[in-house]
Amino acid sequence: MKRRTVGSRIRSLGPVVAAVGAALLVTGCGAGQITQTDTQVAAINGTSAGVGTIAIRNAEVSYPETDGDGPAVYPPNSDAQTTMWLVNQGYEADELVSARTDAASQVVIEGSRVVPAQRTLVIGTDAPATSEPAGDPTRGTLTLQGLTRELRPGQMVEITLTFRDAGPVTFEMPVTVPDEPRTNPAEPGEPHGSGGH
Repeated sequence: MKRRTVGSRIRSLGPVVAAVGAALLVTGCGAGQITQTDTQVAAINGTSAGVGTIAIRNAEVSYPETDGDGPAVYPPNSDAQTTMWLVNQGYEADELVSARTDAASQVVIEGSRVVPAQRTLVIGTDAPATSEPAGDPTRGTLTLQGLTRELRPGQMVEITLTFRDAGPVTFEMPVTVPDEPRTNPAEPGEPHGSGGH
């Protein structure tokens, strides 16, 4: 009698074991797969940060200008422009009072410094405008003057911005990389990995 009882219990567990096995198999099939979002690239390459009611978006050092012959770098003692959006999510206006970085002798702020309530202060002449409900956003510039070291695209620069009400915030922003990949003009049209036979 006992053997039949044990046997019937084992038979009744059969469907449960099969269901658990199927679930593990389905889970295992998804492991290691590349998801659709895995290869997606963020539309904005700059840094995001925030302090108080101020949100900093798309902060980056502008791409170095080049005459086409030399490398695209900022040499020491040169100046570099920055671009970023300073978004005031509060109901009172704030003001960018100062900025500093170890990468430059000084940081010069020109143009507007006020970040209007519920609006955006766009830093940089090359920064794209935002759609403001009250019209065009206010603009200013923030220049790293007298760079203390060479800066290349992709390198990070630490900077501290101080706002009158929100206070200071420190973050790293990248030197802009080119939109298009660079090609090697020394070997035009030669396929990679080709060898003589």
